[in-house]
Amino acid sequence: MRQLQKQIINTLKVKPEIDPKTEIRNSVNFLKSYLKHYPFFQSLVLGISGGQDSTLTGILCERAVSELRKETNKNYQFIAVRLPYGEQADESDAMEAIRFMKADQVVRVNIKSSTDQMVKSIENNGIKISDFNKGNIKARERMIAQYAIAGSNSGVVVGTDHAAEAVAGFYTKYGDGASDITPIWRLDKRQGKQMLEVLNAPKHLYQKTPTADLEDNKPALPDEVALGVRYQDIDDYLEGRDVSDKAANQIESLYRKTEHKRHMPINIYSTFWK
Repeated sequence: MRQLQKQIINTLKVKPEIDPKTEIRNSVNFLKSYLKHYPFFQSLVLGISGGQDSTLTGILCERAVSELRKETNKNYQFIAVRLPYGEQADESDAMEAIRFMKADQVVRVNIKSSTDQMVKSIENNGIKISDFNKGNIKARERMIAQYAIAGSNSGVVVGTDHAAEAVAGFYTKYGDGASDITPIWRLDKRQGKQMLEVLNAPKHLYQKTPTADLEDNKPALPDEVALGVRYQDIDDYLEGRDVSDKAANQIESLYRKTEHKRHMPINIYSTFWK
């Protein structure tokens, strides 16, 4: 095993294999413990895209609040948030995911007007916003909405970050990378699929081609194309298996380039960058 591979696995806490039922229970207990530790929080708020990660995180959230309601007689809620930019191509998948997880509330916020107005306001100052940059603005507008909803519902914003995204920094800093709690953080893509299979999720929700769907000019760009490496290779790498030098080099290159995303704001005592 490569030296950096060992370091990354240790940092991201990825297991070479999991028992899906055990990890489901670990994640649910983790969410419950957080809410019990901070009794002023009464809801879990999560943006739902209709893909694997939000589907898994959503069902874990609903299980956590359902168990807490029975145990405490308090009205804990799971709020699923739809955050389309205009019309979303796989809207039906997102709604099917919400029905599967049995969300207590569904809130829909179309971020198109706020995103477009932000871009317009900035470009009025002579600053050009690229399509890629606009995609990051979309992600941050979505997080603004989730925190606003959480703020009105004594809520905690739940993130979907997992090891296969964390290793590549494949998220928007202070966008989908911002949240209060991340119950699937230690898992790779393969392990998330195993958990969804045990949970009897609709297969097409976790077998579909993953896409961030942020850029207007590339609305269905597959994650694996953007990353330059297959999730299968990323999962193998994170589980300590052998992968080709080409795949390993790409994963490690992404890891080094995106180190800043896995660190809180830098202060004078920060050491990782020196």
